[in-house]
Amino acid sequence: MTGTLERAESVGTDPHARQPGLESSRWARWRVAGRLARRQVRRTWVSSLLIMTLVALPIAAMAGAAIFVDSMIGTPEERADVELGRMAAWVQPAGVAGAGFWQAPGEPFWNGYPRDADGGGGEQPEGAIPTDPLGALPAGTETVPIGSGQVRIDTAAGVAAVQAWAGAAWDPRFAGRFDVIDGRAPATDDEVMVTPATLERTGVAVGGVLRSDDRDYTITGTIEVADLPDADSAVVFADAERFADRRWYLPESALSWADVQELNEAGMIAYARAVVLDPPPFSVDGEWMLDRATQDFYNRLALAASLGAAGVAAGYMVVMLAGAAFAVSARRQQRALAIAASVGADARDLRRTVLLQGTVLGLVGGVVGVALGIGLAALTLAIVDNGSATQFWGFHVPWLLLVGILVFAVLVGTAAALMPARGVAKSDAMSALRGARRPQKVTASRPIWGSVMLVGGVALTILSGLAAAAVTASSSIPYDSPLRWLPTVGIIVGPIVAQLGIVLSGRWLLWLASLALSKLGIAARIASRDAVANGARTVPAFAAIGATVFAGVFAVGMGGMVTGQTARSWTYSAPVGTAIGSLYSRTPDLLTREQAEAAAAETVAVYREVGATATGVAERQQPLWAESEADIPEDLLRATTVRPDRNLIDPASVDGWGYSTELADPQNNISVIAVDDIETVTGIRLTERQRAAYDAGAALVTDAGLVTDGRIEVAAWTERQWQFGGAPTNVLRPWPGEDIEEPVWSKGLDAFVVAAPHQAVQVAVSPATAEELGIEVVPLMVYGGFDGAPTTEQSDRLRALGENLQNDDYAASVWVETGPIGAESWLVPLLVAVAVLVVGASAVALGLARFERRPDDATLTAVGGTDGLRRRIGFWQGLVIVGFGTFAGAAAGILPPIGFLLQSQADTGRELSIADVPWWLLAALAVALPLVIAVANAVVPPRRPDLTRRTAIA
Repeated sequence: MTGTLERAESVGTDPHARQPGLESSRWARWRVAGRLARRQVRRTWVSSLLIMTLVALPIAAMAGAAIFVDSMIGTPEERADVELGRMAAWVQPAGVAGAGFWQAPGEPFWNGYPRDADGGGGEQPEGAIPTDPLGALPAGTETVPIGSGQVRIDTAAGVAAVQAWAGAAWDPRFAGRFDVIDGRAPATDDEVMVTPATLERTGVAVGGVLRSDDRDYTITGTIEVADLPDADSAVVFADAERFADRRWYLPESALSWADVQELNEAGMIAYARAVVLDPPPFSVDGEWMLDRATQDFYNRLALAASLGAAGVAAGYMVVMLAGAAFAVSARRQQRALAIAASVGADARDLRRTVLLQGTVLGLVGGVVGVALGIGLAALTLAIVDNGSATQFWGFHVPWLLLVGILVFAVLVGTAAALMPARGVAKSDAMSALRGARRPQKVTASRPIWGSVMLVGGVALTILSGLAAAAVTASSSIPYDSPLRWLPTVGIIVGPIVAQLGIVLSGRWLLWLASLALSKLGIAARIASRDAVANGARTVPAFAAIGATVFAGVFAVGMGGMVTGQTARSWTYSAPVGTAIGSLYSRTPDLLTREQAEAAAAETVAVYREVGATATGVAERQQPLWAESEADIPEDLLRATTVRPDRNLIDPASVDGWGYSTELADPQNNISVIAVDDIETVTGIRLTERQRAAYDAGAALVTDAGLVTDGRIEVAAWTERQWQFGGAPTNVLRPWPGEDIEEPVWSKGLDAFVVAAPHQAVQVAVSPATAEELGIEVVPLMVYGGFDGAPTTEQSDRLRALGENLQNDDYAASVWVETGPIGAESWLVPLLVAVAVLVVGASAVALGLARFERRPDDATLTAVGGTDGLRRRIGFWQGLVIVGFGTFAGAAAGILPPIGFLLQSQADTGRELSIADVPWWLLAALAVALPLVIAVANAVVPPRRPDLTRRTAIA
């Protein structure tokens, strides 16, 4: 016979508490959780691979960027090798002896003279700079002089200016600085060595003849210069005395810091290996100067900070997307975890198991990402390396920084598993064992907090923009005050807070959307309810998409306004795509007409050589700058077009005045241009009537403010009056009591106004008209027009040939007017990057949705659901998830540009305009892109449902 007895209750004992003898150690529980985590990672290998990939990609980018940037920072040893080769030091005259001349230990060109106690002085004193350092060095010191400069060589395409050295650069002790590649050293002054690029550029082989500066030299071999790119041409001559700029290298004499200071006192600077490798502390006039090692440390610190900022942004996206994947994976593991709970695992054990899965995947993804980053960095360096030792000093792997990146990967993986782990810990084990699926409830706490953050973020942005405008307009707030930068921080932080508010309210907002979408048909109803029911997957997904669109909208909006403002304030020297040559005297005297015409003819020849199809010349008057009136001829006049009194500015309303280009000088605004050159110089194509008027003596005017009733007034004052007072500013009204002299002469001209904002000429007259006015002009501006914009090769060639447009009397400065940088240069890559990221995030999110919906698809098919219905559900799923993300990102992303727009209104002349924002592009990001992705999701056929796995649709 059997029976039951009541158990005796122990007073004060918790019936649910574990018995002391059965309590497992904390380490044992961690060990079991770790074992379960590893098994689950292997078991759910598809989702594990996805999460690991999401972690590895940004980690690879961060690791590669760290190596790439660090490789551009040279170590002291590498810098010394490139500068000296195997030499011990070099010495060069640079200062006046006995005047307290100083230099920084590792930076000889940071030098100067002592200042007075009150901060004055520091200028070079009177005295001669030594011509060589031999008298300052110990007797018998071996030196190898090397000079440097620039020479002109004849190339296959014309003439080019190239760098040159002179001296025994082939000395083996220069290895690392100069390295002989082929051939032999020059034996006479008529022989040279060149870089391989010079052979290619000239079409001459070793043993051939190189023509330089109208003299022939025999090429005896090729040489490599450490800090010169492989594509650059250079010549090495035998005679070290060729160039005035010389350094004396010391093969054996190692200089200490005391030796360097003694040389400084003798007027020399020195670069000594021993000092560079172990620089002493150094200060000048009580101010400490950073040595190169400290600067490199700060550079690496800035690199770490930049990577940290980029890592936070990338980590946010990874946590969101990987969190969505973890949410799906955790629900697939519910039954297995429920079994673990049924045999004694508590909520902490379950949470620990899922968290450790994130840690493991973060670690594996981090290791893979770091390894991939190292490989990508090596490949990138090999591709972009131009051969210069100073571009990439070596392949530098910052191991400490990579360890930090790896730790960051582990943290990201763990953070991605945090919310799914909390959900697993709260799950009902019995329901999970039964396979029950219930929709998650929408609570009110998150919508309330999310709404507060949303409204607060918008308010913070607007208020910060207004505060920034007030601070910009105020002159009483110190420039180092936090009030100067705090509003800017608010403009940036406000939209981020607003976006986080949208994310926190995400499930509630999806629920509201589902109420409206349910009326649009069964497909929209099922898709929207699925998004609400699986908020742990959908909210992180659209948060990641929103973060990408936020950055894109911010960049597009801000970039559009800045580009528009830059275009409005751009100073055009000539029509876009036109070459300009500014001629000037290299002596204190003005250019003679013969000199100016010779310079213009040479410049025109250069334009023709690079492919210009039209040329034009603008002749102008030459101002004469002088220290005293006596230095200016009394009868020297300069004429200008006088601005009417009605268009002059009140001097009390502005701080000063200026002009944008030489041709817009209000005191010298007349250009003399032949009628056939007008189109090349200004881009204006005259009508037959305008051409006839111009030939008849009328002036072409692009500034309507100079014209009164179809006429302009041209008046002349003496050059003395222009320089030392008596002539008008031609911009401001005279101050009360200001004495403005009457012009020497004044004449009226007929004028016609043309609109030509994208060039510099304000008033143009024909040579015959200038002669009638008595204006003395010479060619000062030469223009070259091309069929279309000049190619990069043409621009490079023009720049190279332009370096040779000089002699002892005159020179020309040549460039091409490119106009402001167009938005397309940055907009297209940005949009491509944003689109790729949005599509990638959408693919992950929608792929997870399809994976998780397989049982529901089976049930839907079993009750008669067609493939068309499932495709329509896919369309609405894509529209809901991606559309919510792009809407949230666009709404938050436009806030910072609005904040900076408000700030700019206080900066007169640099105001941003909301009209410059490319709204159609923002609409494409927020509306068109989600529609395209939704259509693509509907077009991709859904997987054939497995009818053996059916569940009720919640």
